Amino acid sequence: DKKKLHTAPVGQVFRLRPFHVLVATGGGYAGYRKYEDYKLEQLEKRGIEVPVKLASEWEVALYKSVPTRLLSRAWGRLNQVELPTWLRKPVYSLYIWTFGVNMKEAAVEDLHHYRNLSEFFRRKLKPQARPVCCVHSVISPSDGKILNFGQVKNCEVEQVKGITYSLESFLGPRISTEEMHFSQAPPGNSFQQQLVTKEENELYHCVIYLAPGDYHCFHSPTDWTVSHRRHFPGSLMSVNPGVARWIKELFCHNERVVLTGDWKHGFFSLTAVGATNVGSIRIYFDQDLHTNSPSYSKGSYNDFSFISNNKEGIPMRKGEHLGEFNLGSTIVLIFEAPKDFKFNLKAGQKIRFGEALGSL
Repeated sequence: DKKKLHTAPVGQVFRLRPFHVLVATGGGYAGYRKYEDYKLEQLEKRGIEVPVKLASEWEVALYKSVPTRLLSRAWGRLNQVELPTWLRKPVYSLYIWTFGVNMKEAAVEDLHHYRNLSEFFRRKLKPQARPVCCVHSVISPSDGKILNFGQVKNCEVEQVKGITYSLESFLGPRISTEEMHFSQAPPGNSFQQQLVTKEENELYHCVIYLAPGDYHCFHSPTDWTVSHRRHFPGSLMSVNPGVARWIKELFCHNERVVLTGDWKHGFFSLTAVGATNVGSIRIYFDQDLHTNSPSYSKGSYNDFSFISNNKEGIPMRKGEHLGEFNLGSTIVLIFEAPKDFKFNLKAGQKIRFGEALGSL
């Protein structure tokens, strides 16, 4: 009456187990970090200054072990599934309640109109909901929260207060002179100096975080011409302020699309940074762009020039539709302007598309 035990070969067991343990450990640690971020946010709301504590290399590696790219692709497919009419209002209402979405601003307020989550995320606004500032030359390209802003110094950009990343690592190697409309600085200068075309100008930056409940489209922040696109495949770690305060050079790790060109004062760039469940970054005039592709090559980037066949780039008007995320993420502006340019912002403030960022 003895029962026979059937066991799998030892080789098969150990061939699968390390991956599952790594994913489970990484996922658990990511959940723990989310809880820590929540506690930090509560302290900030009470006005208590939170000391900076950077992640170690092993913590970053552990976070990267979570298959966020695969999960984001799965989330994207799930968002495309058409919901039954009777289920749409309960699902969207739960999302609205969770993230504080203001549906009175939506062009279509009827929740039954949106066939799937993807359509709901990309909902359009009423024209009068976001008036574009006509007085100032640079406006916010999206709704969101101002994480940081100011001058770029020593080729370093502030991610959040006290946490910086390399300007060159973020934008990638300098684009060839033929693809830019203005004269270039001598090649012997620093990367930052090569971007600035006039001695009386400085390089400025502004970081805007889009939360899941924010309007997910982004627009042109000024009148400029886009001459080049650079796509960096990368990780899809969360970019919420807590993680941005924890992981140095977070924006350099994550997948991003860098648009560069020029405006009336010289160099101008807008970078859309991907995040967890935001592997899809869409640029309306760039149909060849495909983000979060399975053919991911670490450390690579793909260039595309909009200056060809006698074209002088893609002209964009201030406030014009530029692109969209599938969920919240981050936009980084890096641009050249005269030394008397002043930001009219406070770190941590909420801002809406169309409102002024600064003035001359």
